[in-house]
Amino acid sequence: MDDITTTPVLSEAKAKDSAAALAAQARAGDEGAFLQLMGDSRDRLLRIALAYLRSEEAALEAIQETTLRAYMKLGKLKEPAYFQTWLIRILMNVCIDEQKRRRRQRPAERLPEAPAAEFGMPGIEDRLRMEEAIAELEPKLRQVVILKYYDDMTLTEIARLLGKPEGTVKTWLNRALAKLRAWMREGEARDEG
Repeated sequence: MDDITTTPVLSEAKAKDSAAALAAQARAGDEGAFLQLMGDSRDRLLRIALAYLRSEEAALEAIQETTLRAYMKLGKLKEPAYFQTWLIRILMNVCIDEQKRRRRQRPAERLPEAPAAEFGMPGIEDRLRMEEAIAELEPKLRQVVILKYYDDMTLTEIARLLGKPEGTVKTWLNRALAKLRAWMREGEARDEG
């Protein structure tokens, strides 16, 4: 019975050790290891980039830029076990840079549908309101919402990624959700009035 309950934990630990070993090999100059790490990370990176940029084309370009930056800065990776965290942080910076560039050029675009569904609002009007509300959040709150609801990260993972205490991330998430709820209630009141 013990073997059954510990197997997933052991395989998860084995996967992390394997990723850390690949990251160490990549840092030492093994291009194949780097390519494998990037391939293993692609889906996760795409989800995050889509949440930020709301365009598949822009998300794919952001992943390309992230890959280039990661490859160029691979020697600066201090701890191979945190390759994923380091890579996501690079991607977030690329996405934020792209958002700033877009704001200078044209109005903000729409976010995907995930948070609207989380609040039990399936209608397109409600999704549009939710997108607008998320876009209005201050950057640190918006970032936590995107990582939590678009990339399905735990608070612990988000805290590690952002380099903040878990309690701070939890406070930011609660503050963001409270603002989103208030914003949605105000929208409903405007619609009824």
